[in-house]
Amino acid sequence: MTLCPIPSQALIVRDMLTRDAASVLGIYREGIDTGQATFQDRAPPWPLWDRAHLSAGRLVAERAGQVVAFAALSPVSSRAVYRGVAEVSLYVAAASRGLGLGRQLLKRLIAASERHGIWTLQAGVFPENAASVTLHRSEGFRLVGTRERVGRMGFGPLAGHWRDVLLLERRSAVTGCP
Repeated sequence: MTLCPIPSQALIVRDMLTRDAASVLGIYREGIDTGQATFQDRAPPWPLWDRAHLSAGRLVAERAGQVVAFAALSPVSSRAVYRGVAEVSLYVAAASRGLGLGRQLLKRLIAASERHGIWTLQAGVFPENAASVTLHRSEGFRLVGTRERVGRMGFGPLAGHWRDVLLLERRSAVTGCP
């Protein structure tokens, strides 16, 4: 498949707003439905999603007035020593996959994270999700390791199967962290 980037004038990447909640959760549900994005079997109510994500680095991609992708960061720990470490969530609506939106959002998310003093980004990706692995690697994430059989899938065609998760990490040179 050939990637056809969306012309920049047709795409707006902006900060996520509360009014985007339904679109964000809908796109998240589409990701859940693939069985290759998360162990979660359903999208949480917006207040729970909102509390689980940092206020910094919440982005959406909008085309023709519709939110078609989002990126957000979650803290990996409540401990102060990990305040500069965040987990990446990046989801693209099914109808907009393969257009380069993920790359544009990830680039912007990296820049936003660095502006907010985040020195390490992590992403947990199922090994079968080759597109996500390739995207993260192309933007400077490296494979730290494989968390073998870390969780059992609770839904879909792989329900009951133990799944591996690749741990990808990107260290920021901008924040002074080696």
